[in-house]
Amino acid sequence: MRSTRYVKCIAVVVLPLLAACGGPPKEAAPEAGAAGLTEYGDWRPWAPRPENAALLTVEREGARTPEGALVVRGNGNRAVLGGWERTVEGIEPGHWYRLSLLYRYEGLTLHTRQVVCRLDWAKGDGKRAGQPEYAWREEPEGEWTRLTAEAPAPEDAAAVRIQLLLWDAPDGRVWFDDVKLEPIPAPEPRPVRVVSVNYRPQETGSAEESVRRFIELVDREVRDKVDIILLPEGITVVGTGKKYADVAERVPGPTTERLGELARRHNAYVAAGIYERDGPALYNTAVLIGRDGKLAGKYHKVYIPREETEGGISPGSAYPVFETDFGKVGMMICWDAQYADPARGLALGGAELILVPIWGGNETLMKARAIENQVYLVTSGYDFPTRVYTPDGNIVAEAAKDGEVIRATVDLNRRWVDPWLGDMRGRFHRELRLDVPVMPR
Repeated sequence: MRSTRYVKCIAVVVLPLLAACGGPPKEAAPEAGAAGLTEYGDWRPWAPRPENAALLTVEREGARTPEGALVVRGNGNRAVLGGWERTVEGIEPGHWYRLSLLYRYEGLTLHTRQVVCRLDWAKGDGKRAGQPEYAWREEPEGEWTRLTAEAPAPEDAAAVRIQLLLWDAPDGRVWFDDVKLEPIPAPEPRPVRVVSVNYRPQETGSAEESVRRFIELVDREVRDKVDIILLPEGITVVGTGKKYADVAERVPGPTTERLGELARRHNAYVAAGIYERDGPALYNTAVLIGRDGKLAGKYHKVYIPREETEGGISPGSAYPVFETDFGKVGMMICWDAQYADPARGLALGGAELILVPIWGGNETLMKARAIENQVYLVTSGYDFPTRVYTPDGNIVAEAAKDGEVIRATVDLNRRWVDPWLGDMRGRFHRELRLDVPVMPR
C-alpha cells in the first residue's frame, strides 16, 4: 500500500508532466513539404538510420484534440522504422508512470507489430536506463484505439524519451493523438489462491461415482479460503471403464450441477474436464464454474489426438477467455499443450492464468507455454504432474503423490522482467509475428 504522503506528491507532479506531454502547442498545424516536418513543438523525428526515416506531418482534420494528430507515413520506404520522439525530464526513479495515447492507422498488415510506442528511459547523461517499456494494452475508442503502458522508472532514470514509431510498413500511415504521460500509484498486488488436484479414482464403474470421489477429496482436503480449484481432464470417464459416448452429457448438465454445489460450498471457481454431447457431436470439454455455482464458461479441446479421434471426439474451433472477479482465465486441455497456438491464442485474448486439465504430455513443452506467453499456468493430471508454473517457467507447487492437493498463491500484478530484455509480456504482444504465412506454398 502506498502512503498518503506519496499520493499527495503525485498530485503535485501530475500538472507539469501533463503540460509537457499533453500534445504540441495550441497553434495551427504547420504545412509539411514533400520531405515532411523536422519538428513540432517539443517533438522531433527519430530513426536509427537516415535510410529508415518516415515522413512526418501533423493533421487537424479528424484529430481528437485541437492541436492535431502526429502522423507517421511509410512513404514507400520498405526499410521504414521511424517516427516522433519527445524527451520528458524530471522522472522520479522507482516511481510508476502511465503512457496513454490514441492511434488509428491504414495500410498495415499487423498493427500490433508495426505500430511501436514505447518509453525509453534515460539517465542524467542521456544514456539508456534499464530497458524500454512497450505500450501493449489496447482498448477501442470508436475509430481510434487507446494504447497504454504502465511501468516503474528504473532506479537510475532521470528522463524518458516517448517514441511513436512506424515499422516495416512502407504503405502504412498512423495517426497519434492525445499523448499523455502521468505518474500513478504503484499497483497493489493481485493475489489469486489456486488449488489443483492430483487424483486418479480406480474402478468406479460410473461417471457419477468418479465425480463423487473428486468432490469428496476436495471437501476433505480444502478447508481454507481459495479462489479457484482445478480438477483433471475427463473426470467423468477416468476409472469407469466406459467409452466417451457412454459418459457424454449436455453442458450445463448433471456434472456441472454437482460441481456448482462444490463451488458454492467453497466460494471458489471450479474448473474440470468432462465429455460433452451436443447433438451428434462429442467434445472433450473444460468447464468453468463460478463461485455462485453457475456455468461461467466452457472450452472445447481444439487439438484432438488420434486416440480421441478414433473414439468419435470432435475438435473445437476457438480459444475463449473468461472474466472472473480476480482476472482473466483461459483453459486448454492435454494435447493442446503439444502445439503453440492454444496458449498463444489465450494470451493474446488477455488470459493471465491458464488452467490445464491433462491426462499426460510433454513437461518441457508445458513449461515453454508459460515462458513464451508470459502467463501463469496450472495443471491437474493423471500421467502428468500436477503443478503451478510461473511466467518464467519455474514450478512453485507440485503434487508428488496420488490424492494430494496443492496450493499456491500467484500475484497477477507481478511484473516478470528480464534484466537484459525488459518486460517480456509487453514484448510478446508487440513483437509476435502473425503475418508470416506458415502453410506450404
